[in-house]
Amino acid sequence: MQLDKCKVMASKKKPLWLEFSPMPSPTSSTPVGIIFKEGDDLRQDMLVIQTLVVMESIWQEKSLDLNLIPYGCISTGHNIGMIEIVRNAATIAAVQRSHGGTTSAFRNDALFEWLKSKCPLQEIHYKTVERFVKSCAGYCVATYVLGIGDRHNDNIMITDQGNLFHIDFGHILGNRKHFLGVNRERAPFVLTPDFLYVMGRVKGGKSLYFQRFK
Repeated sequence: MQLDKCKVMASKKKPLWLEFSPMPSPTSSTPVGIIFKEGDDLRQDMLVIQTLVVMESIWQEKSLDLNLIPYGCISTGHNIGMIEIVRNAATIAAVQRSHGGTTSAFRNDALFEWLKSKCPLQEIHYKTVERFVKSCAGYCVATYVLGIGDRHNDNIMITDQGNLFHIDFGHILGNRKHFLGVNRERAPFVLTPDFLYVMGRVKGGKSLYFQRFK
């Protein structure tokens, strides 16, 4: 175990971020990373991720690659289990904080600027945005069909290469969060102004990326 890279995370259940040295191999020296979680039933997360794998295989049979990231997840006991760490990724909340500061909630360009900083070459940036458009479309469909709720910028992530993906599937099949009997989530899926900004959809203007998304 690489103790200098292990930590207690800030989430409510205080999961452990653990990194291990891999077995000696001539091909890879990347540490093995997991999140060890206690207090949540990860069987539901496993079900959703397995369903995402099936959905992706159906799309790929139709020559449609929507760049989903069905990361590893396994329940090892009652309300205990492990989740694979997706490398080079950050939550949308962290991205907004890093590029928007205290005004991040009022800016739509923070995500765009973050992606741009990760790929300064224009050609690579185009590929990054294309990957973002595809993965955003894929997860919009998947979260809508599976009735996945509790969607906010702390459980939507993005990789340096532009892959958008969702995590934490505690509310599925229409079981959404309520407050005093009122449904807190009314949007069928998450498509925020900062997502549209990355696609070039600003103030209702035309955008080839947005047309591609639709």
